[in-house]
Amino acid sequence: MEIETGGRSGPRGGHARLGELCRRLTDGSGSLGLGERGLRLIESITSELRTGRAPEELDDAFDELEEELLAAGHSAGLGSYRTTPTPLTPGFQQLPVAGRNHPPLHVLACPRGHCGRVEAPGDDASHPGCRIFDQPLRTVPLR
Repeated sequence: MEIETGGRSGPRGGHARLGELCRRLTDGSGSLGLGERGLRLIESITSELRTGRAPEELDDAFDELEEELLAAGHSAGLGSYRTTPTPLTPGFQQLPVAGRNHPPLHVLACPRGHCGRVEAPGDDASHPGCRIFDQPLRTVPLR
């Protein structure tokens, strides 16, 4: 099964640490238990990304944020490793089976295609949001 991305980074492409930051900001309260310096780094990174800077240009800021996360007790920093067991591969959720007479399948992905965050669509019509860009995740058809 392939994901049609329209020229943007697919779910396994993109900037990995940006995807993990986005996921963590969405899963928690947004602060991640960080002090003032860590919160300023998050604000700086998101501000720069919103103005159009490429995530790769911010690797030094991501390095600093990773150090802050490690100091705050996040053992994986901005890695995608989980410290709690999950039934599925980290970062991915199980998708419904596609078959004959089933509607086309899609996933929800980064609104700008900068990271590899992918979510299975929920039962309701609302899309989860990207806390980095303050936009809903975009629908990406599977083919």
